[in-house]
Amino acid sequence: MKFLLRSLLCLACPSLLLAHPIPDVPVIGSFERNGSAVLQVEVDPRCFAEDPEEIPFLQKEAFDKLDQNEKKELLGKADALVRESLLVKFGEQGWFVPDFQFEFFSKEHDNQIVEGDVIVIQGLYSKNLKENEASFQIKALESAGYDLVFRNLLDGIPQKRVNVLWPGEESFMLDISAFAAAPHEKEPKGKSIQVDASATPAIGDGEKTSPNGDLIFTFREFLIQGFVHVLPHGLDHILFVVGLFLFSRKAKPLILQVTTFTLAHTITIALASLNFIAVSPSIIEPLIALSIVYVAIENIYRKEYGHVRLLSIFLFGLVHGLGFAGVSSLDSQSPSFLTELLGFTIGVDVGQLAVVLIFLALLTLLTFIENLSGKFLLSPIIFQFFLWAGIASLLIDDPYAVAVILCLAAVAITILSLRYEKNLGKVADKQSYVHNALHYQKLFVNPGSLLIAAIGIYWSVERIFL
Repeated sequence: MKFLLRSLLCLACPSLLLAHPIPDVPVIGSFERNGSAVLQVEVDPRCFAEDPEEIPFLQKEAFDKLDQNEKKELLGKADALVRESLLVKFGEQGWFVPDFQFEFFSKEHDNQIVEGDVIVIQGLYSKNLKENEASFQIKALESAGYDLVFRNLLDGIPQKRVNVLWPGEESFMLDISAFAAAPHEKEPKGKSIQVDASATPAIGDGEKTSPNGDLIFTFREFLIQGFVHVLPHGLDHILFVVGLFLFSRKAKPLILQVTTFTLAHTITIALASLNFIAVSPSIIEPLIALSIVYVAIENIYRKEYGHVRLLSIFLFGLVHGLGFAGVSSLDSQSPSFLTELLGFTIGVDVGQLAVVLIFLALLTLLTFIENLSGKFLLSPIIFQFFLWAGIASLLIDDPYAVAVILCLAAVAITILSLRYEKNLGKVADKQSYVHNALHYQKLFVNPGSLLIAAIGIYWSVERIFL
């Protein structure tokens, strides 16, 4: 009974309905020829919320209303968050947490969709390099609930190799031996030193990377980041793509819809990252939720595909692109910006394609089960149970709540399927339920779309009114 009550409480808690990862945290190392090293982290105050994408950016007007105790509390939270997330290493010394000094500052986000002056928390740690500190590396702790973006500057020149670290990962080892020379080897004060930013020293054993190698490395990092922002973290985007898939399994309409959606969100990711458009998340997030509702309901009342559907998909794709831009760590000032943008957008597209392929594979498997067993009713029950299980596991981080949902889903889906089969009768020609258009609409599309619409409606109400 306690397990059941705990599960129902979890289901009633809006904070469990997460649809985005929390914002990336940039970690920037800056090294000068005089032996000085400065590490910088930037913490968005939204990181302290259970669902940061539902919380507006801390703007100056709201910041000015905070008293000193509230500001001090925010700085303390930033310090605790970094200590739970980041370790650094110089040379052969062990991993340690830098003693960052945190302060507020106003930042114009080049890659965020914001309005007005945004206040973030910046942590700085400075030191003088020793002769034996010839490399620099960071590690994302397992307890980090977001990704760290590792960037570096050598004599003020941004480097092309960028690392995106997920919890438990270590960065590449940046070679800073030229900046940690013995005192008598350091250049005279005031002498201008030129650093070739096209060939980043990146590997601790002294191996020099090529410009193409750095760009390939960065492309791969942002490709993974874009993929993860869809699968598993971008549940609202997943539901939109599933809605497109449910409407039509035929290759041509499916390809047209997914391609249109991809083209649209790629346009707005690029424009938002370059600061050509700026729309408040308080507008974007409800629109994303409403787009899910619209597509799901359209699946129910529109029986056949028509090209007019591509117009709404394109418009919604533009909105979803702004949502992706709001959680990405793209930096328009980076020398590898185009590579980062290309990697991220392709990663998003691959994530969406993976969702489609998963459901295509499932339908193929269900057709095989039908043909093998002759029990057609198994396929819609398995399909709906798979859909409920996948959404529940992504929505709720509580195994008991997920178990309750799946038990209820299993009973409800089975009862509804049996009633449908009894009322309609068996398929006369023994045609697969997956392939029979009428049965597919009634047993696959309608229940699945109703589930997606219900979640979208909840998000819409929450994001507009709560």
